[in-house]
Amino acid sequence: MNFDFSEEQVMLRDSVARYVQDDYDFDTRRGIADSDTGIDRAKWQTFAELGWLSIPFEEEYGGFGGGAVDVMVVMEELGKGLVLEPFLSTVLLYGGLLQKGATDEVKAERIPAIIDGSELGAFAYLERQGRYEMADIKTTAGKEGDGYVLSGEKVAVVNGANADYLVVSARTSGEQSDEAGISLFLVPASAEGVSRVSYRMMDGQVVANVVLENVSVPAGNLIGTEGEAWGILEEVVLEANLALSAEAIGIMETLNAKTVEYARTREQFGTAIGSFQALQHRMVDTFMSFEQAKSLLYRAVCALTDDERDTTQAIHALRVMISKSGKHIFGEAIQIHGGMGITDELDIGHYAKRLMMINATFGDGDYHQAKFNALRYK
Repeated sequence: MNFDFSEEQVMLRDSVARYVQDDYDFDTRRGIADSDTGIDRAKWQTFAELGWLSIPFEEEYGGFGGGAVDVMVVMEELGKGLVLEPFLSTVLLYGGLLQKGATDEVKAERIPAIIDGSELGAFAYLERQGRYEMADIKTTAGKEGDGYVLSGEKVAVVNGANADYLVVSARTSGEQSDEAGISLFLVPASAEGVSRVSYRMMDGQVVANVVLENVSVPAGNLIGTEGEAWGILEEVVLEANLALSAEAIGIMETLNAKTVEYARTREQFGTAIGSFQALQHRMVDTFMSFEQAKSLLYRAVCALTDDERDTTQAIHALRVMISKSGKHIFGEAIQIHGGMGITDELDIGHYAKRLMMINATFGDGDYHQAKFNALRYK
């Protein structure tokens, strides 16, 4: 099988890699993470000017028309720089849900605004009782006149504090955990009845709890068919899991490279610690963990691109491997760097924290293992 990237994909990868190397060093990233918003709007605008925000969108809306491979190469390079700007939440989740289910009128208005960098979005799906189950929804949407009225609470909404618009999952029928009866709505963050409380996660991201109190939404803001949004939601989140895995691969590769470089230069007893055979074996093991995870990433991308029957199973297997390999690699990186490995002044600990947060997004390793087993043995 040919895993070579096209000329356009190589140019895209190199564009992101150069930007991260030249304009997004660790000190810059720390400054952004310490800011009130946790993102830099000027850098986001640069992303738009470079064309990165157009990648997954259809050409008729000004998009690049890219696929899973294009998203993968971007997310891998963003992971290497621990980029905080909301590519996943705005472009892939918010934009992906609009592209797959919104009306033509809404898409024609909102997608170009995402592409030109003037609009930020977020996907509000998680609830306090739900843990990782996206179908566990208490938020309700009742019909009122020509529209709907939404009430409920969503927690830990990534980019929820900065978003101009939210896509909110709500129940229009069925029981609390039913997949049937779920609907998606486009909600302006400034709408009457919407309140947000923001807070910072350990990886530097600013998230928000969003409360909706009798929020009126016009019928045209319904995404997809009423009560039948689960298929759209599941498809977009599956693709987001692939993107998160690519980001994790970029982080793991960087951690391995930084650990090897440190072992070459750090001396103990007058000798570089990289010459100690025990440490060499440990670094070879982390390299193998990275290669195994990267191989599964390519397998999952091929499954999604070729629309294979086991795509969902392949992505669950990938997330299991990302969890296992990530813990192995960041654990060894911290240990080999010694006590300084987890300090705020060194980037190693920041890469580790981001891997931990990726492992807690859309389900941890145990969750995806259970989902994989259910598909494998049904």
